[in-house]
Amino acid sequence: MFDFDKFTQYSKPGPRYTSYPTALEFNDSFGYEAYLDKLHAQNPQSPLSLYFHLPFCKNACYFCGCNVVFTSKEDKKERYIDYLIREMDILSQHIDTSRPVIQLHFGGGTPTFFDAHQLDRIIKAIKSHFNNFTSDAEISCEIDPRHINEDQMKVMSDAGFNRVSFGIQDFDEKVQVAVHRVQPYEITKAAMDLARQYNMVSVNVDLIYGLPYQSLETFKKTLELSVSLNPDRFAVFNYAHVPWLKKTMRKIDETTLPLPAEKLAIMRYTIDYMESQGYKMIGMDHFAKPEDELFKAIEKGELHRNFQGYTTKGGVDLVGIGLTSIGEGADYYAQNFKEMEAYEAAVDTGKLPFERGVALNEDDRIRQYVIMELMSNFKLDIARFESLYGVKFTTYFATALESLKPFENDGLLSISAKSIECSPTGTLLIRNIAMAFDAYMHVHAKSDKTFSKTV
Repeated sequence: MFDFDKFTQYSKPGPRYTSYPTALEFNDSFGYEAYLDKLHAQNPQSPLSLYFHLPFCKNACYFCGCNVVFTSKEDKKERYIDYLIREMDILSQHIDTSRPVIQLHFGGGTPTFFDAHQLDRIIKAIKSHFNNFTSDAEISCEIDPRHINEDQMKVMSDAGFNRVSFGIQDFDEKVQVAVHRVQPYEITKAAMDLARQYNMVSVNVDLIYGLPYQSLETFKKTLELSVSLNPDRFAVFNYAHVPWLKKTMRKIDETTLPLPAEKLAIMRYTIDYMESQGYKMIGMDHFAKPEDELFKAIEKGELHRNFQGYTTKGGVDLVGIGLTSIGEGADYYAQNFKEMEAYEAAVDTGKLPFERGVALNEDDRIRQYVIMELMSNFKLDIARFESLYGVKFTTYFATALESLKPFENDGLLSISAKSIECSPTGTLLIRNIAMAFDAYMHVHAKSDKTFSKTV
């Protein structure tokens, strides 16, 4: 099914394509007034997806690539909630907050580093501003099993949260010590049991391969323990070691990282093991039970991808709220300030804490469609594309198609007049395939310190 000998030769730095253009293209020329114009121009009937960044963590996990603030002070968290509320006050002057909300996600940081009272305060503030949640809204939260209790879970359950994602990464104690995240199995199991007790419809767990001291033998045990928890979905990520971007990663001894051959063995085993346990592979790093809506969406060719990863909720305006959050509209991306001082200063002046973004031109939108279709559904309906954009695919993308010939020759994809379709091995290399359609890749191609490796 998977040809791993062909797979390894394609390892190179490349984007994960949670957006196109990628965040590297966000710039200051897309200014505040232009952003407001985009908000004001949104379709008042279009549904909303809300992302809230809750950035605080107690301690650093050395593998983490997220934007976090380390603190143990309660007043900092309370102050942040005050600013979130004020940001929503300002936002309500620029968009119709009575629009239907079909998705809400709390990301971090560690959202459950906020206690039950604080979470309740945040949720009530959100629902006082956005009061039109649909009955089938997907309401989710990332959870660190070391920071969750029954009071917090009850607050979320009472507020309609129906999905949670637990960070595990690895159960091996030596690995956990090396990445500064000691999290015994018993703590994780207790958190999972709590989620089931409070009727979370879908429970996801995150694992990472490529961490210090990992081997195929140790990761086998992590997989077995993780499957014993019976999650609905798995995300099994390839560790992106980018110490030039994330200072905490410099604390990792690079000599302890598994070699590429070991990582490949781990990935190969993971795919076989997960499928033997009844999970179906979705894309390059996700697995789901066949009854899960993610799996059903990919079968229908209706899977989508955004900054939260794979989702079934497409065609929405994503609004990012909080420090460093990213929003997305039909033809733009917008990111809030990354530094707390700048974030607060903007809100203090009555402005949205917008720092930078990008307005998409026609070429960006055409390429975005192709890249996101490939990243999500691993195939492209060429006739549908041509009817949407009014251009001849083979002419517009002649250079891209030429660069894909080695992939076609290696059996990683098939190209016909009607479609592009990835083989099972090709889906694992979807980032490489998508790069052929990326107009900005030549700018970054000479640097190996821009993106993480695709393999």
